[in-house]
Amino acid sequence: MLLTEFNSCTHDVAVRVVKPALDIPRWYDALIAGRPYASIAELTEAAAQVAAPLTAAEIDGALAHHPRIGERAQGESAEAALARKEQSGVDAAAAAALADGNRAYEETFDRVFLVRAAGRSADDILALLQERLGNTAEQELAVIDQQLREIAALRLAGAIETEGARA
Repeated sequence: MLLTEFNSCTHDVAVRVVKPALDIPRWYDALIAGRPYASIAELTEAAAQVAAPLTAAEIDGALAHHPRIGERAQGESAEAALARKEQSGVDAAAAAALADGNRAYEETFDRVFLVRAAGRSADDILALLQERLGNTAEQELAVIDQQLREIAALRLAGAIETEGARA
């Protein structure tokens, strides 16, 4: 969808476009209410700021749409397709190490480990996982909030384009 189309479409159409980026109604309603956006950069900056901070319940709801890092997302939803693309570079050895790290993380925080995988190697992700195991529960909620927003911004940038991008 073009940015000009996004800026002028109905609320319901806009929800269908942005909801796969981050399925938190308070977030996507605030993002949509902020239209029009002059650029993709302005839109993604808004995605990083609106409805901040996310509540623990909102974070848990959003995490329900994210597979464990290193696991192949199942299903045909837009969120599953995006997750498969974002985690496409994880090999079998890294997947095994991530599975061990995921177990430790879930035992510590009682939720799925989430990190923006795009642009990161499996080694980078493993290092971040180990680092984050030292966080308090409160610190970790803030990190997850930020990671959800980074993922959402990348997904929005992929879903909405400017006039020049189609030429």
